Order: sequence, then structure tokens, then C-alpha cells
Amino acid sequence: MIALTDCNNFYASCERVFDPSLNGKPVVVLSNNDGCVIARSNEAKALGIPMGAPVFKYRRLIDAGKVHVFSSNFALYGDMSRRVMNLLSEHARNIEIYSIDEAFLDLGEGGDLYEAARTLREKVGRCTGIPVSIGIAPGKTLAKVATHIAKKRPGTGGCFLLADAEQIKKEVENFPVRELWGVGRRLTVRLRKMGIENAGQFTALSDAFVRREFTVNGLRMKKELLGGSVIPLEPSDRSKKSICTARSFGEMVQSREHLEQAVSSHTVTCAEKLRRQGSLASSMMVFIHTNAFREDLPQYRRNIVVPFPATQNTLSLVKTAKTALGKIYRSGYQYKKAGVILLDISPADRYQRDLFREDPREEDDMRLVKAVDMLNAKYGRGTLRLGDQGLRDKHALRQRRRSRSYTTQWEELLEIGEEEG
Repeated sequence: MIALTDCNNFYASCERVFDPSLNGKPVVVLSNNDGCVIARSNEAKALGIPMGAPVFKYRRLIDAGKVHVFSSNFALYGDMSRRVMNLLSEHARNIEIYSIDEAFLDLGEGGDLYEAARTLREKVGRCTGIPVSIGIAPGKTLAKVATHIAKKRPGTGGCFLLADAEQIKKEVENFPVRELWGVGRRLTVRLRKMGIENAGQFTALSDAFVRREFTVNGLRMKKELLGGSVIPLEPSDRSKKSICTARSFGEMVQSREHLEQAVSSHTVTCAEKLRRQGSLASSMMVFIHTNAFREDLPQYRRNIVVPFPATQNTLSLVKTAKTALGKIYRSGYQYKKAGVILLDISPADRYQRDLFREDPREEDDMRLVKAVDMLNAKYGRGTLRLGDQGLRDKHALRQRRRSRSYTTQWEELLEIGEEEG
């Protein structure tokens, strides 16, 4: 049996762990640069604040003190996620970390699975302060359905077991297709045009029709909705096929120098991730664009993909990224975002190097890069920076309402007896 554990209103719940006075009050978390709402507590949802809403539209509620607003604090959220996932991994034969706040667990067969889920939910809440909902079913698609029921239906206690064939049929029959795992907005519109509003109607379609219209993924979804298990858990330590770092600027940027610093910083971050998973990259995309919402300003967006000999060397990657930026940069525009994506990633231990293209400086560069990694790991990320990144982060995010990094920065730890307010 497969369980899906979903942290409830995760970002808002992380803020509440370290400020219990927020319990029962509307809480929203904002996107990069404090632009839009990306997380809401149930109380904020009840006020009618939608996901993705521009924060300025609800300024009156915020200024009146009716909504507590936080800038995104991904250092805190990432650390709290790791704590939750570590606990979950102790209670499963296998685990697939699906997102920062969701994980599929292989619970095996036999035993009181519902009681096991209740015990796990209580332990996660007690050890981390994060409330979770757990749905259990034969496959991943139905586990998503069960978790949705556990979260939305009163009286479930945050856990729901979907195992009996008749029960599965009953729950699937009227379950909205828009809530199904893997069904996005565009597919929902397409299904509705066919007169399909719920999962019961979808499972009534023939296998041949489903495969022709919705590919093999649609057929797998149908089989799982009927009680099968055809979508396996994927190992959480699988290497990424691409690595992206991108960021909107707190203030729009015009100078090439500032763009180079931003692109260099993004490349450094990508290279660190690349080395952590033991991989090499042999191409990258660099992109920049202006603010499409500023119709009063001239618009420009461009990207470029450049190949190079496979490497994980930060120094050579930054040099490549700056050269690529120079080919697409145009003066006279106010840029809102820049990003770097490493592509064509392969395992470092399986790569056959080309003796005739080997850079003699590569070995020395990698010794330096690994020394920097070691020092930053010991004293904090960013302790040592490349000169290409600039002396300070001129393209930093606007995060005027960010909470403290309670679990990752010594100087921001809570102190016993300290009053928050």
C-alpha cells in the first residue's frame, strides 16, 4: 500500500511553528520580491485571498492587521522539510520525496495501516510542529485522492484509508477531475469539453480511447483509479537531468555589470548543486527578460544555449555564462529576471574524458573549487564568493517581511525566554 503525506499549508505552518501566536489567524507567504501570494493558511483562504493574488490588491486587509504577511524564507522551509522527510523515512520501506511538502511512502501490506498513519501523523506534529494529512491506497493516484479527502473532509482526523474495492468505486465516482494528480488546468478544460467532470466518468472511457487521447500516462491514471498500482515509486536520490537557478530582481536592472553579477551568482549555485549530485554538465542556457507587466516600458527577452566540454568546475562555468550573456545582452532595457540552466547532465564517474581537449588548469581549478565548498560548508554558504559575483548582492530579492532563519543561522536562533513580537 502507498501513503501520500502532505504538509498542510506548509509555508504558513513553518512560520507558525516559531510564532504560535499566529495559530488561528490569517497568514500568507509571498513570492520572490514580495509580489504575489504563494501560500495561505485556511483562515486566509476564508477571507477570499486566492493563490497567486498580487499583494497590493489586499493591502487594505494587510494594513488593517487582519492578515499576517511574510516574505518567503526558503532556508527555513527547506530545513523544516528535511526534518519532516527524515521522520517519514523511518516509517516506510521506501520513500519518494515528491516536493518540498509531499512524499509517497511504501507501507507494505498487512497490519493496521490506518492506525499506523495516525501514529505517524501525531509523531510528525509532535517532533516538528508541522500538521500533515495522510492518504493510503493501493497506488499513487488513489493515494492523492485519499489525501485530498483526509485534508478536506471533516471527521477524518487528517488520515484516510482507501482500500476496499466498493469504497474506491464510491469515492472515485464523483471525485472532480480537476483535483486528480497530473490533471492541470488545460487538461481539465479539455476533459470538460468532452463532458467529463469527475473521475468516475473518466474511468468509464475505453482503454483505447484514453491511450489515444491522453497517452500512456492517462491510461496509467485510469488503471490506478480502478484500484491498480502501475506507477512505481521513484528513488528520491535520483540525479536531476537539468539544474536551474533563476531570480527576479528586487529592483529592475539596466547595467550589464549587474546582470553579469546575477548570472555569475546563479551559475555558482548551479555548479554547487551539480557537484553535490556527482554530475557533470556539457551545456547551459542563459536567459534574461524584462517585466512583461510593465507595458509602459520596452520589452526584450532572449536566451541562448551554449555547449562546452563536460565539467563541474565553477570557474569555467561562470566564464561560459558571462560570455553567453554578452551575446544576448542589449542596452536600453530594464531587466527584471535572469537565470541559468545547466543541461546535458551526466554522472561524473561514467564520463570518458577527451585527452586531446583536456584543460591543464582543470585539476588546479577543481582543488580550489573543492576548498571553497569545504569552507562554505563549515562557515556558511557565501562566506567565500567569486569576484564575478560582486562584493555584495546588488540584485538581492526584496524580502521586507522575512522571518528569521530560526534553524540555519546561529545569530537568528531563538533564545529560551525570548519574547517574539
